Amino acid sequence: MASGKKHAAAAGALVVNRKAAHDYTILERFEAGIELVGTEVKVLRNGEGGLLGAWCKIDDANQLWLMQVRIPPYAFGNRFNHEALRTRRLLMHKAEILRLRAKVEQKGLSLIPLKLYLSPRGKVKVELALCQGKNQFDRRETVKRREADRAAARAVRVYR
Repeated sequence: MASGKKHAAAAGALVVNRKAAHDYTILERFEAGIELVGTEVKVLRNGEGGLLGAWCKIDDANQLWLMQVRIPPYAFGNRFNHEALRTRRLLMHKAEILRLRAKVEQKGLSLIPLKLYLSPRGKVKVELALCQGKNQFDRRETVKRREADRAAARAVRVYR
């Protein structure tokens, strides 16, 4: 089992997009349901799947779609197995979708999935984020700030 999967399982998430915080500035977070077929749920519960490069779009009918999420075919599936990279519909209230659409169109922001997780009722949910892309300078500043915070915490621990 890879360390990323172990980390995701420990946090209660099925799949985590750890690169999103590095590539984007997260402005706002949302929760959405997702339409899945049975074999996709089984694969996600096994800890397989990936959100790297995944994004969301809102079509002309005001429906929210999850794009480029890799959920590999179920190993014990039959002819009704799912496609790995199919588009999946996300379930949100229409007013929320319209509000998201306005923000994405006006400000040039992106909708990025951060993680797939199980709700207390056993449903698979998606945590979406309204994000703004970082350029190289912003990424370097984030790393410098994180290292400075770690050094300060280390100094406090040693001082005690």
